[in-house]
Amino acid sequence: QVQLVESGGGLVQAGGSLRLSCAASGRTFSSYAMGWFRQAPGKDREFVAAINWSGGTTSHADSVKGRFTISRDNAKNTVYLQMNSLKPEDTAVYYCAADSRRSIATRLYEYDYWGQGTRVTVSS
Repeated sequence: QVQLVESGGGLVQAGGSLRLSCAASGRTFSSYAMGWFRQAPGKDREFVAAINWSGGTTSHADSVKGRFTISRDNAKNTVYLQMNSLKPEDTAVYYCAADSRRSIATRLYEYDYWGQGTRVTVSS
């Protein structure tokens, strides 16, 4: 069992930056690939970024490529999402997820554990 707690969300103006954190507890963090997803009001949850167990491989959705960066610190049991050049369309609840396989995953059903989410609001 893995418990995930997101933090770092908030209100920011367009063009600004935020860094989301996801702290994991429970089983060995480095055994899991990790991902970030988001869900805007009235929309389905969508993939944002993913990272494999070591941090050596990452994937980012086209909509955030070049603006967002996923990273992890296995010593701190934490995964991060650095978000720069934020746009109003980035407004959503952002969820952290853990996949018990070590390889990178981009689909919701591939993930075994989910956090409660942190809200990000980008004003224009």
